[in-house]
Amino acid sequence: MQLFTNIQALEEAVAKYHKDGKTIGFVPTMGALHAGHCSLVKQAVEQNDVAGVSIFVNPTQFNNKEDLAKYPRTLDRDMALLETIGADFVFAPQPEDIYSDEEMNSTFQFDFGGLDQVMEGKYRPGHFNGVVQIVSKLFKYVQPTRAYFGEKDYQQLAIIHRMVKVMNIPVEIIDCPIVREQSGLALSSRNERLSADEKKIAVNISHILFESRQLTSSQSVQQVENWVIEQVNRVEGLTVEYYQIVDQQTLQPAQDWSNAIGCITVYCGPVRLIDNIKY
Repeated sequence: MQLFTNIQALEEAVAKYHKDGKTIGFVPTMGALHAGHCSLVKQAVEQNDVAGVSIFVNPTQFNNKEDLAKYPRTLDRDMALLETIGADFVFAPQPEDIYSDEEMNSTFQFDFGGLDQVMEGKYRPGHFNGVVQIVSKLFKYVQPTRAYFGEKDYQQLAIIHRMVKVMNIPVEIIDCPIVREQSGLALSSRNERLSADEKKIAVNISHILFESRQLTSSQSVQQVENWVIEQVNRVEGLTVEYYQIVDQQTLQPAQDWSNAIGCITVYCGPVRLIDNIKY
């Protein structure tokens, strides 16, 4: 497995892959890899001649500098894990390799078509500008045939689909289901910041979401939204930031249960966790 830390070396390797007629599967990550990431990489390995992973904690998608500083960085462990599951290369640059000073101090502009105005976009202004900025750069460097993204970050995934369409980027986006711990807790790099007791508390998020499916035959979208928020907030140590049931394509508030998905963000102590459920 090759490690690339600068763009030129990566692009030279990618050019050779393409010259040899090889397909490239790509998984962009911020490191602190877990079984959810591994499932994406395994799929990339199975479906392509070459599988690559980026590990880059992207500063332009954090609107909270403290959150950026606390984000786990475990490159050596991540590299060892990726080697065991068959990744062919890792791209792990530094911010100064990716961004000019001007880019670091300005907001990347993109027409989100309204996808950034709800949920995460409302509570983390500028976050998705940074996501589109880095993913579009990574796609330019790697030129993947297919790129793999988890459905846990559902709003991000919808925005990535729009990005490749608007920017006319020739890559197939593969949506991959949420991977959960046996307890039901959605896997996340942020789970590493949870204490053992907080982890036990956090499993209530998914349990309540699963239970809410039973209510759809008798209750409205608004009633179920209210019920989920109330149930999660009742758990000591959990605080809902938002829970919204939206249309899976437009991310606008769902009017009925057809094509609906519920997206939630909850603070478990100081740790911000996201999850979702399709109805």
